[in-house]
Amino acid sequence: MVYNGDMQSSQPNNCPQPSNRQGDGRKLQSGNLILVGMMGSGKTTMGRALAKHLGKVFVDSDEEIQKRTGVTIPHIFDIEGETGFRQRETAAIRDLVERDNMVLATGGGAVLAEQSRELMRQNGIVVYLKANVHDLWQRTRHDRNRPLLQTADPYAKLTELFQQRDPLYLQVADIVMQSGKQSAHALMLQLVDEIEAFRKNNK
Repeated sequence: MVYNGDMQSSQPNNCPQPSNRQGDGRKLQSGNLILVGMMGSGKTTMGRALAKHLGKVFVDSDEEIQKRTGVTIPHIFDIEGETGFRQRETAAIRDLVERDNMVLATGGGAVLAEQSRELMRQNGIVVYLKANVHDLWQRTRHDRNRPLLQTADPYAKLTELFQQRDPLYLQVADIVMQSGKQSAHALMLQLVDEIEAFRKNNK
């Protein structure tokens, strides 16, 4: 498999800081909705449903990274490790949030980078889809495209990741929605109401 472009293109020295042009107003003016949460929390499913319902474009940051590199996420982990992947992820998010009127589903670890968290906060309404570890494990245990879960005890790994990331999701989120308690469609409609309420309260 061959990468499209320079393997070093996302190293820290080449990552500019967030643009100052993004003021507080862009959060609402952009029309962007940004979904964060653990792997298996339903970001892609919910993102597609939201985008269709609201007439927005759906974008998945992991898919964008794969388009840029020409290889899968597990392959990037094999070649560059998690650190290399996170650098590429931040670069992708930095470019994606320049767009308007989209629903962006981010990778589970996107919140680990402070720059990514700030970019998300500035450029859209951030929704944390929260699910418990048992539900996450049920949804991801047969998925071989989750590099961090290719361990002897994926349940323990999920628990560790949740404990590490949950505070960061809460830190960046404007809205927290518990997923897994109802159908995806019902959850989507509830989320639409929450988004509208957030907009009204923050005009």
